[in-house]
Amino acid sequence: MQRLYDFLRRHPTGVDGFWALVLLGFSLLWVGSTYPPVDHPVAYGIVAALFSLVLALRRRAPERMLLLTVALGLLQLALGLEPFLADFAMLVIIYTVAAHDGPRWASRLALAGGLSAATLAQFRWPVEDPTSGPAKVFFTVIMTVPFVLAWVLGDSLRTRRAYFAQLEERASRLEQEREAQAKVAVAAERARIARELHDVVAHNVSVMVVQADGAAYVMESSPETAKQALETISTTGRQALAEMRRLLGILRTGEHQEAGEYVPQPDVGQIEDLVEQVRGAGLTVDFAVEGSPRPLPSGVELTAYRIVQEALTNTRKHGGPDAGASVRLVYFDDGLGLLVEDDGRGAPQEMYEDGGADGRGHGLIGMRERVGMVGGTLDAGPRPGGGFRISALLPLKPAH
Repeated sequence: MQRLYDFLRRHPTGVDGFWALVLLGFSLLWVGSTYPPVDHPVAYGIVAALFSLVLALRRRAPERMLLLTVALGLLQLALGLEPFLADFAMLVIIYTVAAHDGPRWASRLALAGGLSAATLAQFRWPVEDPTSGPAKVFFTVIMTVPFVLAWVLGDSLRTRRAYFAQLEERASRLEQEREAQAKVAVAAERARIARELHDVVAHNVSVMVVQADGAAYVMESSPETAKQALETISTTGRQALAEMRRLLGILRTGEHQEAGEYVPQPDVGQIEDLVEQVRGAGLTVDFAVEGSPRPLPSGVELTAYRIVQEALTNTRKHGGPDAGASVRLVYFDDGLGLLVEDDGRGAPQEMYEDGGADGRGHGLIGMRERVGMVGGTLDAGPRPGGGFRISALLPLKPAH
């Protein structure tokens, strides 16, 4: 049964053509069986055939069929062809035009035609009732009701279709917006993961590489120094593993992890430990804090730590063997200032101007992204007189 229903929905003109043949057959049967015989039977047959054509093509050309129906109605009035079974097509075309999402003039014309059809028929073929005029008025109103109902049903169907189409369009638009938001969220998460991995891997691995090179250089001449370098490598490796576990723990948000299994995020209080670690790797660093330290939002804490970490890593990588650095933390009333400078060779220009061309400069990109997320400002570039300078201002908000 469902297959038959689907077939009929796919072939609406065929269905209309079938009912048009049915209407034509019954109309011609009425013309032929009327007693006494009607005048102008050929005219009745032509009108019936044209009304059947209206029924067959009502969905393919509703406006044209409406105009043809108006012409046929006027022809009936002119020739005196009394209403008969084929006039049922008038109700069908009024309903079709009202339900069709076409020009509004067609719907208005269909309504006007439906309201005037019974009145015109009453004037042309008055009811032979000598009693009074109210009976004629009542009869006219009763005959007008089917035309009005046909138009109302069609217009209601058109309104419902427009409403459902609007709902579908809104649902589609919301789905597209959700997909776009999901893509933005995925891109932001990928950038965040890239920043964390870069900060964890670049800093700790660079320390390990420097210590390993130093240990290999003094292995025979100073075994004790080589041993200390290997201990530093071991400590740095454990620290890197701890931070990697923390990062993986954050990513596994769907799993239930026990409290304390992962180390907390780095904060401003650990910058001094970071400086000591870098000093142990052979880089001379001057560290100072100005102002009154106080609790900071976790995002500002992590941003400050990562900026200092990346800046010292860049100094170790690009500053040269005799480079030294200085780190300044300044607590203002409404912000935290960071100033990291070195007197080395400085980073290549493409790293701080081209935004990581050819895979370079991702650390500075990460700095700018972190500072932007907390509403701060960052300035990075060569220092007058040689070396490199990174300054940042992070706005403070009440810590909750």
